[in-house]
Amino acid sequence: MTTYSKQRALGLRADCLSFPETMAQSVGNIAPAAMPAVSIGLVFASAGNGTWLTFLIATIGLALVSININHFARRLSLPGTIYGAIGKNLGPTAGIVAGWAMVAAYLCTAIAVMSGFVIYANVVLNEFGLQAPPILLYTICILIVWFYAFTDIQLSTVLMLLLELTSILLILSLAIIVLAQHGFAIDTPQVLLKDVSPEGLRLGLVLAIFSYVGFESATTLGDEVKRPFQNIPRAVLWSAVLSGLFFILVSYAEVLGFRKYAIAFDKTDVPLSVLSNLAGVELLGLAIAVGVMFSFLTCCLASITAGTRVLYSLGRQQILPKSLGTVHPQNQTPHVAIFLSVIVVFLIPTALTLLGISSLDIYGYFGTLATYGFLLIYVLISIAGPIELYRQKRLRQRDLAISVPAVLFMMTPAVASFFPIPPFPYNFLPYGFLAYLMIGAWLSSRLQRRSPQIIKDMERDFEVSPNSGS
Repeated sequence: MTTYSKQRALGLRADCLSFPETMAQSVGNIAPAAMPAVSIGLVFASAGNGTWLTFLIATIGLALVSININHFARRLSLPGTIYGAIGKNLGPTAGIVAGWAMVAAYLCTAIAVMSGFVIYANVVLNEFGLQAPPILLYTICILIVWFYAFTDIQLSTVLMLLLELTSILLILSLAIIVLAQHGFAIDTPQVLLKDVSPEGLRLGLVLAIFSYVGFESATTLGDEVKRPFQNIPRAVLWSAVLSGLFFILVSYAEVLGFRKYAIAFDKTDVPLSVLSNLAGVELLGLAIAVGVMFSFLTCCLASITAGTRVLYSLGRQQILPKSLGTVHPQNQTPHVAIFLSVIVVFLIPTALTLLGISSLDIYGYFGTLATYGFLLIYVLISIAGPIELYRQKRLRQRDLAISVPAVLFMMTPAVASFFPIPPFPYNFLPYGFLAYLMIGAWLSSRLQRRSPQIIKDMERDFEVSPNSGS
């Protein structure tokens, strides 16, 4: 194993997170309780009665990606496992660009879901005839996130676990009520994929994949996890699979529940509240709205937690300023990286709000940018896996049978971001993200010219042992 991993001198609190707490990080980053309130209706707009199938296909695709990620997670337990594995196998430039992309992905996710928190906080307040200014709600959200992220990693994961689990159980209760009111009968239009086209499924698949991004974030916790070589891979795989099963069931119930409603499923802003009213359980709808609000909050916390661990690793390796690699002496959290991240995550949506951009638009813009970062990481790690195995003379046909479909699967939404050309301003977002990646590439080339030893140290830190964690 590497010197960096063995020392456990990272400064972060070692061996403090159990498997459920590790799982909470990945599940919190997915925010499965928030997706039925936002993403499933968008998928339905394209896939219609094939919405459940779209999520089934997405679950299989993300499971394949998780297997490629876990090849390294079983052998490395560092905050930068993914970008380090990419750099080791695809070159230092690819590794640094991957780390750069991960930072953007997690922080853009935090901005997006904080906007989701604002939207649903006002949905809840509206039930009592109240509304709050978005900037006030942004402030409340970021202060809560900062407190838990700064204070204690274990405290923050426990909070994520409790809030997300409660929200999921409430939504599952609604889904079961809807199915029960329909006599648990098979919904023939959905099962037979009535009026579903291949193009609709493809477009729906692009949107469905967006619902899973962040499932790999348990890998950023490194040695903070007890038995990391077992618990992190399990968290990565099972967070994707269990969230997928949840999406399949809830999407099926939502489509069924809206079958005879005057307003189409994809035309309502609060589908779970409407579904609760249709089912005659209005109070459950209010409770779910509160749960969705907290789901966005936990996703913001999970994103800040993951993003700051990547910043911490990049700072410790001196790829970014060394101050980012420092740890608070009492809390053992990367306090400088956390402070910088929460400031950025707060100031950007605040500035955009002052410019008149709505929270819903901010959610869409930054959710899209975040997805570009995740897709790049998933493609690169799925390529790095078989290369590592080939170098170790352990590559088998079944490894390629996992890696190749995973790469092709992730390329589908990437290509769809360019063709057909999306409407303004989404048509400019891919190019903005590419420009951001060019900065990462410039940073890498500068380091290789001026500080080649830093690159050598990074490669040594992420040396994979073929036996560790096996």
